[in-house]
Amino acid sequence: MYGVVTRNAEEVRWPEFDRGFYEVKDVTGRSADPLPDAVNMVSCFGDNAAADAEPSLVPIDDEGRRATREEPYFDWAYICPSREEYREGLLEIVDDCVAASDDVRLDDVGFPRPEYCRCDECERRFAESEYDDRFEWRASVITAFVERAVERIPGRVYLTLYPDPYPGHLHERAGLDLEALSDLVDEFVIPLYDTAYGTTYWLKIIAKGFESRLETPFSVELYAVDVDVDDLIHAAEVAGSYANDVLFGYDAGNARAALRRMKAERRDGVTHGEPGT
Repeated sequence: MYGVVTRNAEEVRWPEFDRGFYEVKDVTGRSADPLPDAVNMVSCFGDNAAADAEPSLVPIDDEGRRATREEPYFDWAYICPSREEYREGLLEIVDDCVAASDDVRLDDVGFPRPEYCRCDECERRFAESEYDDRFEWRASVITAFVERAVERIPGRVYLTLYPDPYPGHLHERAGLDLEALSDLVDEFVIPLYDTAYGTTYWLKIIAKGFESRLETPFSVELYAVDVDVDDLIHAAEVAGSYANDVLFGYDAGNARAALRRMKAERRDGVTHGEPGT
């Protein structure tokens, strides 16, 4: 199956796509009304607007560095997952989503990096917890949030994972306990983004890693903006060899062109080489 990830409501209805993911809240903090015919997506702990409006919500490390776009390697600002009032607001957005459509995708779930967070709230909660290991405590915070969200979602639950299948890395980086989360969600989504897909061996390696790592079904999400159609087709063929579904992000027109060509070439018996190359 092929799907689209978009901010444009009309694109989720295009017939070329078997499934449409619609951003109700993205990392900028932008919000939109949920759609009745889409998997509505919620960026959970990535939120530039909330970070700008309430700087005290931003995670800090033990040197006081804030997890915002001003720091190296951060593309957006984060909100500390320990903040109860913010989490309640996210759950209200989930409620709005399921009022429109049963299926929901939880995006940007987790702590920003291994060294976060050392804010006063996290320090207090960790000290009062049953855990001696901070990484285990962080994982319990994220799992508890996902559990609360899942309780509200009557349909299929999707959860985005950072694209690192190496054992232990997601737990250390973001506080994601894959075993616990696998019992809660129906499908993981792995964004494997490139601006060209001129080579795809790395895509094969990462997708194969997740295939070996996960028992829960997963989709691969490709970046479709300004990517050559032939290269996008080849990337989709490679991803589709390992993932249940392939999703195309943020350029539905280019994705539609790729799918139409794939369909035409199947009729004509044309291939783009071995999927694993």
